[in-house]
Amino acid sequence: MVNLEEIGKKAVTAKYSLQGKNTEEKNAALFLIADRLTENTEAILTANAKDVAAGEKNGMHAGLIDRLRLTEERILAMAQGLRQIAALPDPVGEILEQFTRPNGLRIEKRRVPVGVIGIIYESRPNVTADAFGLCFKAGNAVILKGGSDALNSNKAITDIIRSALLEAGMTADVLQLLETTERAVTAAFMRLNGYVDLLIPRGGAGLIKSVVENSTIPVIETGTGNCHVYVDKDADLTMAVNIIRNAKTQRIGVCNACESLVVHSAVIEKLLPALREALSPYAVEMRGDERVREILPDCVPAQDGDYGTEYLDYILSLKTVDSVEEAVAHINRYNTKHSETIVTENKEAAEIFLDGVDAACVYVNASTRFTDGFEFGFGAEIGISTQKLHARGPMGLKELTSYKYVIRGNGQIRE
Repeated sequence: MVNLEEIGKKAVTAKYSLQGKNTEEKNAALFLIADRLTENTEAILTANAKDVAAGEKNGMHAGLIDRLRLTEERILAMAQGLRQIAALPDPVGEILEQFTRPNGLRIEKRRVPVGVIGIIYESRPNVTADAFGLCFKAGNAVILKGGSDALNSNKAITDIIRSALLEAGMTADVLQLLETTERAVTAAFMRLNGYVDLLIPRGGAGLIKSVVENSTIPVIETGTGNCHVYVDKDADLTMAVNIIRNAKTQRIGVCNACESLVVHSAVIEKLLPALREALSPYAVEMRGDERVREILPDCVPAQDGDYGTEYLDYILSLKTVDSVEEAVAHINRYNTKHSETIVTENKEAAEIFLDGVDAACVYVNASTRFTDGFEFGFGAEIGISTQKLHARGPMGLKELTSYKYVIRGNGQIRE
């Protein structure tokens, strides 16, 4: 049985040790870790192959296998993410605000690390490096609980990082992995509020719901992604087809993939045949309403539940609307407040969409696949927050800090 209290104590000790390190020391460690990850690519791929083989044997969904699988390119991206994090400004110590009160007290609001961050995640071994790098640069210790299906991969990556930390003169306990498949450990981890300051779940709706409902630690909810593309009556249809194809097929097993298409009735006759041809190499199953099926008779009839589903598969729901306002209402009813995009050449329609859609990220004429910490220049991401308190959207370094007030006086007392 994993001794969570001992792990928590080590993390607290490690966070104070890390907070004594300066930016140059943290950056040097990140560069070294990036080098060690690429140097040990074969070892990581060997461990990952065991997880992928087990997943395929157990009938894991293709989208989840895609999340689980590592390649040389993805390992290089992990390392590049760490180097990019090292190149970013250190948020710790940033003065957010300062002012002087009439009584002479000088008050400043200073950015500080959160402390110890726990992350529970599924099927994405690249999260191990991304989460560590962001937490580390922001001055936090991190405890990771990955999914059982990625245990070999996560352990290999963690061992390399911890070894490199020691090589860099850091305590290895700023990163700890719960190497267990026991559900009871995960449940107990959610109640480790005496040691863990913040808990972040990354995974499917079931995992996120479980953490939100059972954790005694403050939680940042990283939501699922039922993302929409709305093609307006004034859209460039060639652009629209390219954006939909990218958002739907570039990588199906990710939260920023397009799951639902909303189309203005004025363009369905031209758009839908072109879209079907563009998606045919990927065998995308389309599920559409009655007006869609008049143009695409072989389209599967859409049920109400289709419009609210994150498929993580080659399936796309289609809804016809008669105005941008109707599109906004439909999206707000079914979306998960993740990422939504409008394709239009009409500036007024674009502004109605941007103002009206309730989501962490709203786009004009671009793929939803850009909702990503690396693409936003954050180096990597800890997740995509779909809630509204503390953090929203791709979470980078600044979202992993809090603040404190520093007050300087010269003998003031309160009357």
